[in-house]
Amino acid sequence: MIARRPLAVAALSLALVAGTSACSTGTPIDNIVEGLVQQGVDQLVGGIDEQIRGLVDEVLGGVELTADGTVPASFPTEVPLTGEVLGGGAGPQGSGWVVRTRLDGGLAFADAAAALEAAGFTGSGVSADAASGYGAFTGTAFRVDLSVATDADGVVTATYVVTPR
Repeated sequence: MIARRPLAVAALSLALVAGTSACSTGTPIDNIVEGLVQQGVDQLVGGIDEQIRGLVDEVLGGVELTADGTVPASFPTEVPLTGEVLGGGAGPQGSGWVVRTRLDGGLAFADAAAALEAAGFTGSGVSADAASGYGAFTGTAFRVDLSVATDADGVVTATYVVTPR
C-alpha cells in the first residue's frame, strides 16, 4: 500500500496539470471532472455507434454504403455514370445498387441518358425538362432507373437505381 501511494500522488498530479492546461476556465478539479465526464460520454457514444453499425449490418445482411465519393465496390462497370460521384449503396449479393452524382447544369439529364444509350441501354418512359428528368434504361444484364433533379440552390443531382435483369 505504501509503494502505491507515490504512484497515486504522481497520477493525481499529472491529472491536475493536464486538467489545468487543457482548459483555462474553472478550477483544476472542475477541469478534471469535466474531462472525465467527456471521456465517459465519448466512450458511451462510440459504443452506441458500434452497436448501431452492427445492428444495421445484421438487419440489412451485407448492405454496402458509401458516402466518400466512391461507388460501392460491387457496382457494375458496364453502367456509365456522369458527374461527380457523391456515394451510393449496394444490396446484398448483387441484388441492386443506388448511386448519386452531382452534375453540371444545362443538359444534365440528356447527357446522362446519352451515356447510358451509348453503352447499349435502351430508354423507355423518358420524360425531361430543363431542370429534371426520369427514364428507365434497359441493357442486356441490368435495368437503370435514372432520375435527375435540381434543388432550390441550383444543384443538379442524378440518382441511378440499378437492378439485375
